[in-house]
Amino acid sequence: MMHRLLPHPLLTAVLIVVWLLLVNNIEPGHIVLAVIFGVLLPMLTHRFWPDRPHVRSPLALTRFVAVVLWDIVIANLNVARLILGPTRRLRPAFVTVPLDTRDEFTITLLASTISLTPGTVSSDVAPDRSALLVHALDVEDVDRLVRQIKTRYEAPLMESFGC
Repeated sequence: MMHRLLPHPLLTAVLIVVWLLLVNNIEPGHIVLAVIFGVLLPMLTHRFWPDRPHVRSPLALTRFVAVVLWDIVIANLNVARLILGPTRRLRPAFVTVPLDTRDEFTITLLASTISLTPGTVSSDVAPDRSALLVHALDVEDVDRLVRQIKTRYEAPLMESFGC
């Protein structure tokens, strides 16, 4: 019974928190609406998840989320500085990031994380899932950007989901 009501409890929790952050309000009505969405969406979509992802290391996932949130704040400040400054300082580039994981879910989370971080966007995944094409607004050192993506995002995701 509980599995049918909450097929993806972590997703339910994330949806509730994200909803409350989006509306920027914690009045009872918004909390009730967040819980309704948080319960209904996973319940209605669980059939579309053939291989349910399992969190192998909740601590690694928590650290990953903290790093991503921090990186989003810092990237917002950097992008604002770049946009408000002279545009001739910009060094946009497409960068190919070789992937250690071939797991679809992990690659999807990685690509989404990169796109959530201001100044970078995931553009394409190689057909064999061996690389991710990323566009960055300002790239000083391609190798450094690749290392940062792999160590700050890919490795913790692989540790979190055991892929």
